Amino acid sequence: MGEKDIAEKSLEAYNDVFSDIVNVLLFGGRSVVQEDDLTDAPVPSQYKADSGKLHEQVRDVAKYWMNDRVRLCLYGLENQTAIDTDIPLRVMGYDGAAYRSQLLDKPSKDGERNPRYPVVTLVLYFGMGRWNRPKSLSECVEIPRELEKWFSDYKVNVFEIAWLSPETVAKFKSDFRIVADYFVQLRTNKDYKPGNEVIRHVHETLQLLSVLANDRRFGLDMDAMTEVREKGGATMCEVLDRIEQRGISIGEQRGISIGERMGEQRGISIGKKEGISIGQNRVVELFSRLKEQGRMDDISRALSDREYLEELLGESE
Repeated sequence: MGEKDIAEKSLEAYNDVFSDIVNVLLFGGRSVVQEDDLTDAPVPSQYKADSGKLHEQVRDVAKYWMNDRVRLCLYGLENQTAIDTDIPLRVMGYDGAAYRSQLLDKPSKDGERNPRYPVVTLVLYFGMGRWNRPKSLSECVEIPRELEKWFSDYKVNVFEIAWLSPETVAKFKSDFRIVADYFVQLRTNKDYKPGNEVIRHVHETLQLLSVLANDRRFGLDMDAMTEVREKGGATMCEVLDRIEQRGISIGEQRGISIGERMGEQRGISIGKKEGISIGQNRVVELFSRLKEQGRMDDISRALSDREYLEELLGESE
């Protein structure tokens, strides 16, 4: 399982996040699906290929919506960072397997079978461009005119997260609101200004943003994560401040190392002490200037790439 898959599933697997996504995207924000009414559903299913071998297909996240012990619906979430032309075929395979499994449900002791329930899949697309590829089976296949009235179409529910309206984003009550807001801001403003909402699932939310958006700003170290958990959560402003302070601290240490080399190489008469001070000041000034220019990616890269840090320092001379 890839890093992106793990990051997406770990956040969406929480019932409060899952129900929030369904309630906002399907029901306009009304609390139709309660988190306590959700139970995990198996995500793998099997199909037989032309070779006769069994193959496994795996949904991203799936949950049963329950009323007491009766299943009302099976909801599935599929995450896309890139457009998939064949998404109608893939989703139809997942949904078809879920319907077929209902044929295998064993009757109860009194011979009664549970009522059949619908399967609803939501495709969450996190790309910046519009989804301009098929959203239905009829767009994927060539249908002879003679068969048009006999052909059964299959439509897919694709939600373009970066293109949600501010009004829709505001309806989210879980940490997914932060995720949606991030992608909307990135599309409209090319930058992200955090809000003051408290993040409930801090690690999973930051992990998802870090992986989906390839934004290393959201990588908190374990000490910082422990501190946030003990505090009971944090706002994104607090998280980014914590990351910035960590960056400055690392930068100062790198500055000490660079300063020592500068002092030795240049033979400064006042020695290493002055070189260390110069190195620290230069790194702090560089990071401050990069932050003002919105170049957070350069700061992130400089923290882990010493040669790149020295390159940026060379540009500032």
